[in-house]
Amino acid sequence: MRDVLPEIMEWWRSGARFGLATVVGTWSSAPRPPGASMAVRGDEVVGSVSGGCVEGAVFELATDLGEPVLQRYGVSDDDAFSVGLTCGGIIDIFVEPVSRESFPELGEIAASVEAHEPVAVATVVSGPGRVGARRIIWPDRSSGTLGLDRLDDAVDDDARGMLAQGLTGVRRYGPQGERRLDDLGVFVHSFAPPPRMLVFGAIDFAAAVARVGKFLGYHVTVCDARPIFATAKRFPDADEVVVKWPHDYLASVEVDERTVICVLTHDPKFDVPLLEVALRTGAGYVGAMGSRRTHEDRLERLREAGLTDDELARLRSPIGLDLGARTPEETAVSIAAELIQLRWGGSGRPLSTTRGRIHHESA
Repeated sequence: MRDVLPEIMEWWRSGARFGLATVVGTWSSAPRPPGASMAVRGDEVVGSVSGGCVEGAVFELATDLGEPVLQRYGVSDDDAFSVGLTCGGIIDIFVEPVSRESFPELGEIAASVEAHEPVAVATVVSGPGRVGARRIIWPDRSSGTLGLDRLDDAVDDDARGMLAQGLTGVRRYGPQGERRLDDLGVFVHSFAPPPRMLVFGAIDFAAAVARVGKFLGYHVTVCDARPIFATAKRFPDADEVVVKWPHDYLASVEVDERTVICVLTHDPKFDVPLLEVALRTGAGYVGAMGSRRTHEDRLERLREAGLTDDELARLRSPIGLDLGARTPEETAVSIAAELIQLRWGGSGRPLSTTRGRIHHESA
């Protein structure tokens, strides 16, 4: 829903009623992930739930919708196959009517998303009697109800854990919130702040990496100790440009398992103290640019600084996948390819040489 939020907020504020379709479950080669949304108001459509495969059928379902409904599309369903989901996947789409009256919390959700405040929307999408019930969960508060206090408490706990990991998906409960049962399907849509990409070294490669990082949805920071190079004009795609010694800056910011650290300084006086800090954080990715000779020299310096073999094993250097990249833009693509591979567990090989599933679960 994040992608369509600006448009649907205009509709919502105007008092209009519209249909909102959201992918809540996928299997096999489904083209869009859980959370992908499409909104329909009259002949207006924003967003996508399948990359084009079942948009027409969902449009018809979302037009003049009376009650919320969960609809499955897939090759096992002759009707769904006839509308074009030929990729072999299966998707569950929850379609609901939305207005200021039916979804009064939408304004507060949008404000939290805009402020990068974590918020989750939990909606009952299947089960007896409660489909469409909704609860909004922040790290420190909640509003709305799914029908019972015990169910609300169970969903609050799970939703806050999912928010911390940036996860979106269906959780199943018994009618009283029992986790061992599956009478109710509750879709938890997490709106976590975007993950951070910290790019160190204000060079031309950094500008390309910042551009591709922004394209992938990261909040991008470029940091360098040299004010003549670290300027917003040179890095227009970065969310912020910081002039500070890299290791001092990294030691001062919050880092989590979704954080990406790209060390492009290519200078021992910068990258060795920086990597000494980086490899002792909880960052999910630490990569450093340099030749293989530079990498071996860097490892030796880091060992002398006291880093263990386990800590050094976290370092991805030379940075990126082996694509034969030469230019800054090509190098940025190789780094992006490695990030995507690590996130989803792909092999990095040409798809034409592999078998089995194309789309992987999160690694």
